[in-house]
Amino acid sequence: MASRKHYTDEFKREAVRLATAPGNSMAGVARDLGVNRTLIGHWVKNAQAGKYEMTPGAPLKSESQSEVEQLRRELAKVKMERDILKKAPGLLREGPDVKYGFIAKHRAQWPIRAMCRVLQVSASGFYEWDGRSPSQRSVDNDKLTGLIRQSFAASDRTYGSRRVWEDLREWGHDVSVNRVARLMSAAGLLARRKRRRRPGASTQAAQHTIAPNLLQRQFDADAPNRRWLADFTYIWTAEGWLYLAVVLDVFSRRIVGWSMRDEMTSQLVIDALTMAIWRRGSPKELLHHSDQGSQYTSDDFQRVLAGHGITCSMSRRGDCWDNAAMESFFSTFKTERASRTIYRTRDEARADAFDYIERFYNPRRRHSTLQYLSPVRFEELHGAAV
Repeated sequence: MASRKHYTDEFKREAVRLATAPGNSMAGVARDLGVNRTLIGHWVKNAQAGKYEMTPGAPLKSESQSEVEQLRRELAKVKMERDILKKAPGLLREGPDVKYGFIAKHRAQWPIRAMCRVLQVSASGFYEWDGRSPSQRSVDNDKLTGLIRQSFAASDRTYGSRRVWEDLREWGHDVSVNRVARLMSAAGLLARRKRRRRPGASTQAAQHTIAPNLLQRQFDADAPNRRWLADFTYIWTAEGWLYLAVVLDVFSRRIVGWSMRDEMTSQLVIDALTMAIWRRGSPKELLHHSDQGSQYTSDDFQRVLAGHGITCSMSRRGDCWDNAAMESFFSTFKTERASRTIYRTRDEARADAFDYIERFYNPRRRHSTLQYLSPVRFEELHGAAV
């Protein structure tokens, strides 16, 4: 029988913030987080009663995700129309035949209907002028492009052709990945490229407190809660740095614990580990791997590991490849979310990191290591959901 799940106050606080944000429904947030709706409602009541101290600072005023996506779509549409008009200066004063000729010439570059709209002619008129009705291939491409845009938008514009292709396959569409790539290129849908930044150096601990590297770059496991990876990163805001510590289960690449603080202390990584232990039910025979940062070698953190019977493993000094799967997650998080956003407050950064981990990465983001399944779906299909 599965152990009862526990949630840290930090998790509850961010869940309440999300559930009460404009544009969000409590049921939808509960579904995304995998938490019972009644429990979310209980947390909201407790927060309103002052049981959970919300992070100091002004309330969040950022637009809802749907509003942001709508603005992005409108911006992309405006940009496309501007590009069309750049290629067709003065064409609006010309007759239909000239406009139709321009559309026929550039049909591979822009959607026909978009050009018709910009040049103020009807699509049916163009097809009649062209001497034929739209081909079945063209109709299919238009349909696929709409689905591709849906997948691309749902990923916050981070999916490349392979992950979009996996979405289309799951939706029942038999199409090649190369065709998806061509349609994405024609539609101007380009996934954000990685941008790496070197974080500041962490303090090294005395040699006698460093554990051996027991993981030995074995980034796989035959079941959940056998090997956990841990690290923390930096998120810049207008108020200063926010530090995010996470714990990742190697089996499914799922983020099972996280914590955020204004300071880089041992309590930061202890809180992330505590969340992981509570959520996964105090697992046995567990290996915990991290770097040699002073937060992980501290007496307080080592006591938590020992108290739960967790074996400690650490990377060799200065060797990021010893914890490569963890580095990969942070690179993905910054590429797909943090590096794309200017945070006015630490509260905004906290809310966005929570949204990325709990509503996108864990339940929805397709992972190449997992045959393009999400971490949650991978655990469900392998009968290992915890």
